[in-house]
Amino acid sequence: MNVFDPALRADPFGAYRTLRESGRLHPTGFGIHLVPHYADCAAVLADPAWGHGYTAGINPFRPGVDPADLPGSFLLLDPPEHGRLRSLVSKAFTPRAIAALRPGITALVDRLLDDALEAGEVDLVAALAFPVPLTTICELLGVPVADRALFGGWTRDISRGLDPDAVLTDAEKAARAAAVEEFAAYFTDLIEQRRRAPSGDLLSGLVWAEESGDRLTVKEIVDIGVLLLIAGHETTMNLISSGVLALHRHPYQIAPLLADPATAVEELLRFDTPVPFPTRVAMRDVELAGQELPRGTGVILLLGSANRDPAVFTDPDRLDVRRFAGAAAHRQLAFSHGPHFCLGAPMARLESALTFSRLYTRAEVTVLTETPEYRPSVSMRGLAALPVSLRRKP
Repeated sequence: MNVFDPALRADPFGAYRTLRESGRLHPTGFGIHLVPHYADCAAVLADPAWGHGYTAGINPFRPGVDPADLPGSFLLLDPPEHGRLRSLVSKAFTPRAIAALRPGITALVDRLLDDALEAGEVDLVAALAFPVPLTTICELLGVPVADRALFGGWTRDISRGLDPDAVLTDAEKAARAAAVEEFAAYFTDLIEQRRRAPSGDLLSGLVWAEESGDRLTVKEIVDIGVLLLIAGHETTMNLISSGVLALHRHPYQIAPLLADPATAVEELLRFDTPVPFPTRVAMRDVELAGQELPRGTGVILLLGSANRDPAVFTDPDRLDVRRFAGAAAHRQLAFSHGPHFCLGAPMARLESALTFSRLYTRAEVTVLTETPEYRPSVSMRGLAALPVSLRRKP
């Protein structure tokens, strides 16, 4: 069963169910297996025996590729390099820095909503889901307002290029390379500006972050900038647009969402996972799902399936925005788990909760299509557009 078939993009959940019911590991050839169950996905994400395998030369997804040549290479590193960079980044990416963004995000969402309500009918992706996280990450990094339009094109081309090269056209691969090069040149200049004159933004924090005399190199900061641009933008954009579609189809969930937006975001992440297919590689001989797997075996973790596993979530195909209220609830895996748990998860949660809260507090939202177009990406699951009608609430 090809869960990557574009025909399944709008509704892959029946295929996920079939995979879960027919086995725990599904070989696809070339030493790569699909993993559809929550327990197995969580075990792989938490186990240091599983990594990315690029620096060890055993990655079966892009054999022979240097992670330094890929966008967001920080994500693709294994210990000890990954732990070193994560430790340094976390010193700058603090909860206080994220909390300080709340007033700005609220004001941004309200400005965008003012324009959208004035227009009456808009593409929700372009009008709200795209600019909220992009503007926020630019604010966090300290990108000047006049330069932010550049980032929209870069994030589009780099995000598309995260898919395996085999599914990309020559034009898409060329656009990815050009975007990475242009971003690196711009960001290198911005780094030097912060080195000469630090400010209170995250980029200054990355430039001056230090642990035991160790600092990030310019190349490492540029790679982290690419990662933040993509991870800090793409996941939230897809969560907001897919969440609005889900709430359109389950309108009785809007009132409980407004009562507790933060809890609702956890359920919307579970219900329609924005990054459904992360990969891992066995760094040594391991056992998974009762099978012995040799070093270099690749797995594709079907997080969209794991987050609807009935062994973990009661009535998993039902949207219930109160599902994660209370400490006893199992955690959804949309932000990964273990050593690669998303550093930007608090920011994505804050942006999304504020966007949903302001949108449904201020507007009556009507989605104008039942069959919206999905983006062609395999790595990211999100809508290309979502036409809506907005009417101001009295």
